[in-house]
Amino acid sequence: MRVVTLKINDREMSGRDDENILQVARENGIDIPTLCQVDGLSEWGGCRLCLVEIEGSNKLSPACVTRVSEGMRVTTTSDRLQGYRRSIVEMLFTEGNHICSVCVSNNNCELQDMSHELKIDHISLPYFFPSKKVDASHDKFVYDANRCILCTRCVRACDEVEGAHTWDVAGRGLKSHLVSDLQQPWGDSDTCTSCGKCVQVCPTGALYEKGMAAGEMVKKTEFIAYITEMRKDSAENPEGDDR
Repeated sequence: MRVVTLKINDREMSGRDDENILQVARENGIDIPTLCQVDGLSEWGGCRLCLVEIEGSNKLSPACVTRVSEGMRVTTTSDRLQGYRRSIVEMLFTEGNHICSVCVSNNNCELQDMSHELKIDHISLPYFFPSKKVDASHDKFVYDANRCILCTRCVRACDEVEGAHTWDVAGRGLKSHLVSDLQQPWGDSDTCTSCGKCVQVCPTGALYEKGMAAGEMVKKTEFIAYITEMRKDSAENPEGDDR
């Protein structure tokens, strides 16, 4: 590990070469949008909203999985990038059935916030209007596939933090969908511990607590990073030595 110097949006800054562009940017007060990243979970790079321009490269690079290097020059916002981000968010809306006014996460939804930030007031792409299920078989929680954007936050939280690996993704392309265990109802899962971690990291209203009315579901993702850090400290210092 070594310290490197780079420029992000023409601002000179430094970071460790084991850090990614997203981490260094946030440490220096530069916001880069993302829907699949949560502190405390592994990097995935699936939503592509954090795409940035790197001088010398013709392609756009996901900031959450691209390590910083000496002399790197990064641009996090431009007309080109904003155009891509608008298209991505529009596609997320058209591929699902997002009706914000009746959603439990209305006004507490990261996808909704992203659309406001990008000033999306209409969708220019045709809607798919897919026929998707709502799984309310669990005693405490509900999974509404109509609002799922396949960010895999729930999959990673369940696997990496809880260690249950109840959730996974099946299918390919537009047929990709979230499954619990071996595609059985969530309530019949033998692995689910009912911890609720998956519900709390979900950026939309796809996973929520039963009994919630429209706009009542508020998610708390911060505890994932806290748990991860505490476990790391415990592993490095098993005897509780504060030295």
